[in-house]
Amino acid sequence: MMRLEHLNLVVNDLAETLSFYQAAFPHWKVRGGGEGEWHGVLRKWIHFGDDYNYLSFNDNGKGLMRPVEGYDLGLAHFAYVVSDLQSLIQRLTLAGFEIAIQGGKDVNYDSVYYMDPNGYEVEFVEYLTDIPSERNQYS
Repeated sequence: MMRLEHLNLVVNDLAETLSFYQAAFPHWKVRGGGEGEWHGVLRKWIHFGDDYNYLSFNDNGKGLMRPVEGYDLGLAHFAYVVSDLQSLIQRLTLAGFEIAIQGGKDVNYDSVYYMDPNGYEVEFVEYLTDIPSERNQYS
């Protein structure tokens, strides 16, 4: 078995970042954190998630995020499967975040994209079928 356990993201501000992800994932918690030096820079870090998956946030990011609409190397977006997309949209709206892109929608799935406070593009998709061949249509 193989699965993705975590993403390690450099961010600007831990509290601001948490405001987005706590609204998206109210069942997740801060698992731990600390301070340390990373390549000569003092950083605070936290792990936010559940017992099996998490996001690692490291503060004091510098520079600009690559333009997500461009073709520069780097992360374009990452995605989460959710069981109730409308509830997620409602939570993020109440927390002050707006949909950046209305994603695909058909009889098998619905999706939206948000920009987190650091400029990471995050997709949320709700599959409306449990049949893999219906979920994974590329035509």
